[in-house]
Amino acid sequence: MFNLSLTPNIASRGVEDARFLERCRRGEEEALTVLIDRHRARLIRVAANILRDANEAEDVAQEAFLKAFRELHSLREDRAFSGYIYRICVRLCMDKLRQKRAEPSEFDRVIEHEGAQVDNKIVVHKLLAQLSDDLRNTLILREMEQLSYEEIAEAMNVPVGTVRSRLHVARERFRELWLTATKDSQ
Repeated sequence: MFNLSLTPNIASRGVEDARFLERCRRGEEEALTVLIDRHRARLIRVAANILRDANEAEDVAQEAFLKAFRELHSLREDRAFSGYIYRICVRLCMDKLRQKRAEPSEFDRVIEHEGAQVDNKIVVHKLLAQLSDDLRNTLILREMEQLSYEEIAEAMNVPVGTVRSRLHVARERFRELWLTATKDSQ
């Protein structure tokens, strides 16, 4: 359920972002730096969760910022920067995944050496990989990145109702996979 206590923070963040965007459009580099600083860590986490590769996540986040600021003129003034940048990031991640579909990720190679304390994390990532791209990305953006339904809708370029529907299906499917995985491990 949507946490109403977050609404003022999300709204004020959007208003502040709009001010910095206007300054960016006027060519102020300081405003660009502020926007990057505000969204960088979260964007990297989104990319890392989708790609399951921390090194590539950094590259994709940087590429998303470059693309966003190159095409800043295409962002309508009534749209949130956060949704715009996350949508670019998700699309870039999906492109990367399509390019390297058959290659094992760095995460998959590393987890064999990490030991028992990351077992649940391993299971979660393996179960997430079994979901379709749309379901997995929606679930990651909501549950791991705590984006609002509106931010997810903007990032994935779908209506809010589609986000709600995908989340319901993703949560149910993940729960089924989790129950099966934990039952098999006992």
